[in-house]
Order: sequence, then structure tokens, then C-alpha cells
Amino acid sequence: MRISDETGLAQVQVANALEKAFDAIIASLSKGEGVEIRNFGVFEVRHRRPRIGRKPTDPTKLYQIPARAVVKFKPGKEMKEIVMKQATQVQATPAQAAQPSAPAAPK
Repeated sequence: MRISDETGLAQVQVANALEKAFDAIIASLSKGEGVEIRNFGVFEVRHRRPRIGRKPTDPTKLYQIPARAVVKFKPGKEMKEIVMKQATQVQATPAQAAQPSAPAAPK
């Protein structure tokens, strides 16, 4: 486990610490509170209104979708920048490899 290697803590200690952190996030969200982790992002609870849905295989059949709470995540600025930088590097590499070579000269 990378965190264990970098911190020198045992994997069990790292797993316990992460589990406690996730439990704290879940407890806050269950109370309707948002959770912000600097440079990572924000977790928040949003409420969806009830609505009418349609059955995909038979669009004439309607059904009621109840109101519910959902967890939304908004990535932080630093995370967005790192991921976007990585994504552009990954996209650039396959695109260069996928470019066709010059056509062969006719015989």
C-alpha cells in the first residue's frame, strides 16, 4: 500500500485511519452537513424532487420516482488541474501513435 510505504505506518494502521476518516465523512453527510477536504474537493448532500419516470422498454408506462437525497462531489481546483494535465498527456500519446504513416508510393 502506497500510504503505508510513504509514511512508515503499518497497513493496518493506515486502513484504520482511512476507515475512521470515511466514517466521519459519512456521519457528517448523514446529518446534511457538507464536507470539504482542502485541495481535494467538497462532498455535499443535495435533495432531488419527486418526478415522473418512463419505462425505457415501454415509454407509455409512467411511474413515480420518489424524492431522495444524493451525495454530490465537486473536485477541488488543485485536483482538477492535476487530472486535466494527466488526461491531456494520456490523450496526446495515443493520438500520436494512431496517426497513419505516409501512404506508400504506388508501384
